[in-house]
Amino acid sequence: MLCRSRSILVKTFNLCLLITTGLLSPSLVLAAVNTGDTQLDPLFSQFVEGKGQARTDALDSLASLQRDDVRAILSGILNNELMLHKPTSTVVWVSKQGREYALQSMDRNSDLGVAGKRDLKRLKLNNQLRRYLRNLIAGLGLRSTIASERLTAVTALMDQPANVESSLLNDLLSVETDPSVRSALNLLQAYKQTSSATTQERLQGLERLRSDLSSTTRNRINELVHNDPDKQVQDAALAVQLEQNDKVRLYQHAETLFFGLSLGSVLVLAAIGLAISFGVMGVINMAHGELIMLGAYCTWAMQQLMPQALTASLLLSIPVAFILTGLIGIIIERTVIRFLYGRALETLLATFGISLILQQLVRTFVSPQNVPVSNPSFMSGVLEINSVLSLTYNRLYILGFCLAVFSILLVVLKHTRFGLEVRAVSQNRAMARALGVRSSRIDSLTFGLGAGIAGIAGVALSQLTNVGPNLGQAYIVDSFMVVVFGGVGNLWGTLISGMTLGIANKLMEPWAGAILAKIFVLVFLIMFIQFRPRGLFPQRGRAVES
Repeated sequence: MLCRSRSILVKTFNLCLLITTGLLSPSLVLAAVNTGDTQLDPLFSQFVEGKGQARTDALDSLASLQRDDVRAILSGILNNELMLHKPTSTVVWVSKQGREYALQSMDRNSDLGVAGKRDLKRLKLNNQLRRYLRNLIAGLGLRSTIASERLTAVTALMDQPANVESSLLNDLLSVETDPSVRSALNLLQAYKQTSSATTQERLQGLERLRSDLSSTTRNRINELVHNDPDKQVQDAALAVQLEQNDKVRLYQHAETLFFGLSLGSVLVLAAIGLAISFGVMGVINMAHGELIMLGAYCTWAMQQLMPQALTASLLLSIPVAFILTGLIGIIIERTVIRFLYGRALETLLATFGISLILQQLVRTFVSPQNVPVSNPSFMSGVLEINSVLSLTYNRLYILGFCLAVFSILLVVLKHTRFGLEVRAVSQNRAMARALGVRSSRIDSLTFGLGAGIAGIAGVALSQLTNVGPNLGQAYIVDSFMVVVFGGVGNLWGTLISGMTLGIANKLMEPWAGAILAKIFVLVFLIMFIQFRPRGLFPQRGRAVES
């Protein structure tokens, strides 16, 4: 045992002697890390083999290199895209392919084959080094020529504004031309001021944060309210916080109003076709929901025919849906409803049967599952008013589309011969016949018009909800509620009642939930009909005469 210990000591002494005399270099004691780049080799060796401050110094040296790929290299270290290939001690780019990893050289010009997980080693990082890397990357991004990269870099520094030099911020602000980046730099500067040791600086920072309602800003102000050692700063922060809370509530109410109008526009689109056929013909059309569903499937079919032109397919689906569902409506009126006038119960049962047939046809010839319908680019994304209020483009466009359809329909019914004949039949059928109006033709065209508008409503709904065989069932009851509340056959009543019910639903949802909100609206309508059975805006017509 003693001999073995003595042998180990002798070998160790000889090794140290060789290193001291220069016969054996330290780099041969520890295997050097190879990157294929002589400029990067010593830095990666220091980062991989070093400890503590040496690793941080290696990252600083990397960041200071005048190279175009420095930011990508630092990001690769942070995101584990750069790993050490253990058999060759080479740092390589990796990308996962199944259970293996594809390897690329540091300059990304050479493919190095594939390797298993056991042959690769991550470049070891702790939380402190990760934070340090993020700050280094953000600092490099601040000088980028691409505005989006500069904005990302500024955003990454928001959590630690004290790490940014004031002189650097002033220099960046003096040359920045992009409004969004400039706004972010001003916000970062305000955050830095609120972290200052000087009371006056913190108060100035608070004043600059007064108009910003982002969650990060409100959290920062809340910290000052509870943790700042200066009572003056605490009071100022509390005043700013109360003012911001009032603004947040105001914008939240505005957002609720927008969603209420959006829901109302959907209800109006779904109900306006029913209001026409029900008001003129007195027909309780339970297949109205399925006509909406067919309009949505027209959008899907057009996208299948034109998969690379979503905008054109959506625009073309509007006339296609109107014509198709309008023709189906005329066929239903000519073959079924014409023989059931004056018998409301039989009409209800017959159209309910038609709705089941249409659903089954879609399940058989298309699919019993939902089908995918995509939004075109102009309907994707949100319009950000501020950090609290954002409006989705698809709902904004559908709100405008609803008002456009309503306006066109109003012009048709008020300023065309067809509209005049429709109003004449709805008000006094016998007198209209006596004056030469072909009421049977008007009935067919009116039912077809209502069915066509239902198809257009389906096109709009395809941009908001899932398209499937049961789509129409979710809107048939709501459509009747809108028609009855607004007044049968009155277009203005349909518009006002749809918007009112939509807003009422959204106002009650936060505290009652979606289901209870609908129940409360239904109870209100039942009570309302007891006092005004003809709705808000009663229409003179067959229902009145009978």
